[in-house]
Amino acid sequence: MADNLNLDTQALNATMLKFGAPDSCIYHYQHWLVMLRPQQATLGALVLAALEPVKAFSDLSAASFAELGQVTVDIETCLKKTFDYDKLNYLMLMMVDPDVHFHVIPRYADKKVFEGVEFEDKAWPGPPDLACKNETSEAMNQKITDFLPANWK
Repeated sequence: MADNLNLDTQALNATMLKFGAPDSCIYHYQHWLVMLRPQQATLGALVLAALEPVKAFSDLSAASFAELGQVTVDIETCLKKTFDYDKLNYLMLMMVDPDVHFHVIPRYADKKVFEGVEFEDKAWPGPPDLACKNETSEAMNQKITDFLPANWK
């Protein structure tokens, strides 16, 4: 878990818990939480979740929307420096997990290697397919989670 996380675990909603919080947390903002997506559709796939207890994007506060601009800059800068993605997709699905959140999927034309493990974007160049995933262990996910904050901000 990243050093910047002074996270009140009582504030974690069901969606955050499903995606492994607090262990999967990479960066904690005032209104947003960035987590590693346990199922790595592509290397560095993240979940960006709103800390406000709302189920509709339009119900977020003005402060959440304002901070979202900086959060996306930080995510894109970090993932570009760390894994040099070719494209980045933000998916807001909220069909199964109703709390406001995005799946952040870095896209790669070519295979990537991290810690000796090869990762492939199996859906490239089409839309991301969350059912296609790179099999990772809990230990590998923790390595990615621990590695990303070094390139944050």
